[in-house]
Amino acid sequence: MADKFSFDIVSQVDMMEVENAVNQAQKELATRFDFKGSKSSIDFNKGEKKITLVADDDYKLKALTDILEARFAKRSISIKALNYKAQEKAFEGYIRQVAEIVSEMPSDKAKELAKLIKDSKLKVQTQIDGSKVKVISAKKDDLQSVIAYLKQSSFPLPLQFTNYR
Repeated sequence: MADKFSFDIVSQVDMMEVENAVNQAQKELATRFDFKGSKSSIDFNKGEKKITLVADDDYKLKALTDILEARFAKRSISIKALNYKAQEKAFEGYIRQVAEIVSEMPSDKAKELAKLIKDSKLKVQTQIDGSKVKVISAKKDDLQSVIAYLKQSSFPLPLQFTNYR
């Protein structure tokens, strides 16, 4: 029997699912009555991992974000993966907003996550390895407690638990 157990915490997004969610949102946008005659759009740049929302006014921009987030939720993609930037003026009085897709954990967020785990007072060790955080313990129950604790926390990134050993 192993004397140490571990798992990795990562923050990953399936880009194919994101593309499918955006395509569904674009189809819904094309059929919605309240967007008839509007130049509102949802565009996805897969290379830069950015979604650009363009709307006539604040109301329609809010409706666009609701459509997009509903499609993300339906495809089981965490809405925490969307990092909305500030609204900006676009051409002819339109409003543009860019949402970046967070597809891996930055090092500062990894440090924040490790600190959050240490503050939980559970008897585990953490190691930061690039864009993942490894949690090590002598007891499997402690690891399961960490997972339950993190699921209850309001960490700003979507978390997945992998390589449970």
